[in-house]
Amino acid sequence: MAPSVSYSITVRLEVASHGRAVSEVTRAVEHAGGVVTALDVSSGQRGTLRVDVTCAATDTAHAESLVAALAGIPGVSVHKVSDRTFLMHLGGKIEMRSKVPLRNRDDLSMAYTPGVARVSLALAANPEDARRLTIKRNSVAVVTDGSAVLGLGNIGPYAALPVMEGKAALFKRFAGIDAWPICLDTQDTDEIVRTVAAIAPGFGGINLEDISAPRCFEVERRLRAMLDIPVFHDDQHGTAIVVLAALTNALRVVGKEIAAVRIVMAGAGAAGTAVLKLLLSAGATNVIVTDVDGAVHAGRPGLNENLAWIAGHTNPGGYSGDLAGAVAGADVFIGVSAPGILAGEDVKTMSASAIIFALANPEPEVDPEVAREYAAVVATGRSDYPNQINNVLAFPGVFRGLLDAQSKKITEAMLVAAARALADVVQAEELGPDYIIPSVFHPDVASGVAAAIRDLAGR
Repeated sequence: MAPSVSYSITVRLEVASHGRAVSEVTRAVEHAGGVVTALDVSSGQRGTLRVDVTCAATDTAHAESLVAALAGIPGVSVHKVSDRTFLMHLGGKIEMRSKVPLRNRDDLSMAYTPGVARVSLALAANPEDARRLTIKRNSVAVVTDGSAVLGLGNIGPYAALPVMEGKAALFKRFAGIDAWPICLDTQDTDEIVRTVAAIAPGFGGINLEDISAPRCFEVERRLRAMLDIPVFHDDQHGTAIVVLAALTNALRVVGKEIAAVRIVMAGAGAAGTAVLKLLLSAGATNVIVTDVDGAVHAGRPGLNENLAWIAGHTNPGGYSGDLAGAVAGADVFIGVSAPGILAGEDVKTMSASAIIFALANPEPEVDPEVAREYAAVVATGRSDYPNQINNVLAFPGVFRGLLDAQSKKITEAMLVAAARALADVVQAEELGPDYIIPSVFHPDVASGVAAAIRDLAGR
């Protein structure tokens, strides 16, 4: 693995004041496999220099070895080591601020008692006005039970909290939405549904996050039936939107149509099922889904409800073999499963101008460098390769559009529209094998997706 800013440290050193001191520090980090990203030098005491060296490592053990390498330089003393990622999280990453000034007694009388009672009485008479007169108009609850956090698994609500904070920060940064982390200390489906329904009056939308399958399907289905605000499970639908957008442009690159290609998917969990449903809604007609037991087909014994649905809507030829056999001759492979399940030789058997989306993180289903030898377009979930499939491209704009339209629901048609809008951010003259999806920092991403959602939601 390459050094990453995720394992970035700053080491404060005291070094002898001579011409080679700084170069020795840099050389020691590089020889130990690290990357120096910043170097700040100031004068110390008694002919010494104070050097703050910031460097990227591959993991915690590697970071420790970099510190040891620096300490091993003659004449160098290590004074302090700071983990920059942990420093960023000290005290949390988000805060609440008042939008109105509270400068004097008059301000207090309007913002709080007695003036606020007038607004409360108005809302008691007409609760719908909460979207106009309260934070509900611009707020989203980011709800998790901690059962499927990133690639870390069932690590619980406390460990999930910094992830939900990060999600809330992304909502604000990319769409100006006030999002609140709600980490529930229960993994009981009934209790999750009851709790979210009970807090729903304060929010304009619910973003379900990192809830494991199959619980996530039932939680979302029941909340959508109960609430008058949109409920969106980002691990499912955010991923699906970005995959469809990227596939739309990848097919443009290779000159193929979605209705004509054969698609093989690895992974039948929450994300895989959502991707499949959106592909079918967008016109895909020939899809084979595989999991750890091989291809999902109607004759396979022991299918649960979700797999039975997949079997009934895919694999028209009844293929019953393994993944390697399924990809032979296929036009598209989409992996939302596990690392290393596909080899370069498997990719070689695919059709001409094949498309590979290997989205398992941090290790993809197939080595991207190997896949690029045989496929025309390769995308991953990683930031260190072109064509990163990242949910941040979808959910801020989706909720911006839903909140602006005061929508009470989200539909499959909205998801397809969002994907098409996201694909269209990449201009025809920009489109190519290494640029099928825009950067999350592209200024038109959230606004374009929001406009597409708002247009449909307002009808």
